[in-house]
Amino acid sequence: MGISRQANAHWEGDLKTGTGQLSTPQSGLMDKTRYGFNSRFGEEKGTNPEELIAAAHAGCFTMALSAKLAEAGFTATSLDTVAKVDLSTEGGPQLSQITLTLKAVVPGIEAAQFRAIADDAKQNCPVSKALSAVPVTLDANLA
Repeated sequence: MGISRQANAHWEGDLKTGTGQLSTPQSGLMDKTRYGFNSRFGEEKGTNPEELIAAAHAGCFTMALSAKLAEAGFTATSLDTVAKVDLSTEGGPQLSQITLTLKAVVPGIEAAQFRAIADDAKQNCPVSKALSAVPVTLDANLA
């Protein structure tokens, strides 16, 4: 048995002047949250697909890393991940790069072992797998 989650998108109008709303009815986290051309390609307030992908990737990677550390006998004091998703507009919009920046406090782990576990989590979290067409780099810092 698998797990299924959903999000709903509603759009009105053309691409540049239209507006949209995103909702996540299961969690209620987003309820008619605004998104549009100017929140994606400009500085207008509202969310956009790249921000949501970044949030999903940061969350998934960090959870996967926590699980893999536990499998190796370690418990993180803290794992803080920033995911930056770059959207290239050359030749048509496409995701061109994802950068994961991690700051971790993991008592008792050696740097080389930590790096190997972090790289494994980067390669194997479900969101990383789903985004495998996009280059992903990891800057992992162990405090």
